[in-house]
Amino acid sequence: MVTLPSYDDLPEGPAGGRLGWHVFGADDELGLLNLLTPERVREAAALVHRGATFPLDHPLDRYHPPLHPDRAAAEHHVTTAMSGLLLDDAYDRFHPQAGSQWDSLAHVGYDAGVFYNGATLAQVTSGARNTVDRWARHGIVGRAVVLDMPATFAAAGVDHDPSSTVRYGVEELRAAAEHGGFTHRPGDVLLLHTGFGEWYAAQDAATRERLPGAVTTPGLAQTEDVARYLWDLHAVGVASDSYAVEAWPPPAGGVPEPVRFLHRTLIGSFGMLLGELWHLADLVADCRADGRHEGMLTSAPLHAPGGIGSTANALVLK
Repeated sequence: MVTLPSYDDLPEGPAGGRLGWHVFGADDELGLLNLLTPERVREAAALVHRGATFPLDHPLDRYHPPLHPDRAAAEHHVTTAMSGLLLDDAYDRFHPQAGSQWDSLAHVGYDAGVFYNGATLAQVTSGARNTVDRWARHGIVGRAVVLDMPATFAAAGVDHDPSSTVRYGVEELRAAAEHGGFTHRPGDVLLLHTGFGEWYAAQDAATRERLPGAVTTPGLAQTEDVARYLWDLHAVGVASDSYAVEAWPPPAGGVPEPVRFLHRTLIGSFGMLLGELWHLADLVADCRADGRHEGMLTSAPLHAPGGIGSTANALVLK
């Protein structure tokens, strides 16, 4: 099993921050997914006590119009054949990242034209490096831990608005783990519950129409301390019910790159899995009821050669 260096032992990156490249070899295309070894999969399976299953994908049309203005809403077409005996369907303008999604290591680079482990823009766009089919061939199975931020804030008597740019620093993330009653382990996938999904579901059509390009959501603070904390946890990934996992929008200034847009560090430098707009409300309600904020996560990303992102296709079992 690979022993990861601490964040401060990683080499400095030419664009700033620290580089997590080559930890798993110069040709690696999985990133921190390498930490989900057979041993950790077995440990995750031991967390299934009741057989309760929680799907973590929203319906494909939940976020309509899509929150990112460059992502179109999918158009679903049903066709009939054999006098109505046989049905088929097709999707036009299908953007896998318009709803519950994974960002692959091809989604955001460490710097312009430079992606995880030094892959070039040409290698990524040709499908030669880092695309989502690498994860599809591996599969994603491991321990998930739930960071219930609204409940953590409430327990501390602090207001929390899931429609605003609340930035979670290391102190808040640690408090959420303490609130959940678990200890982090290497290989964890952190499920960051902000309440944004429930807030969005309660909004009318007019409010939803105003959100693309103007959405504000809670998420990870764009600081090197947060980057250091996540790396030193040796977390495989972070998936959230929010728009971007990191707080949105990023700070306008005062924070150096590549931390200001934290995707650059988490994906482009660390090779970390990021999941966005996941359906966490049912799982969180169960965690609050039984006091167990952990379970076995499974996900089968789209086996899409050259794909940049994927629907989440995720479940947690408890």
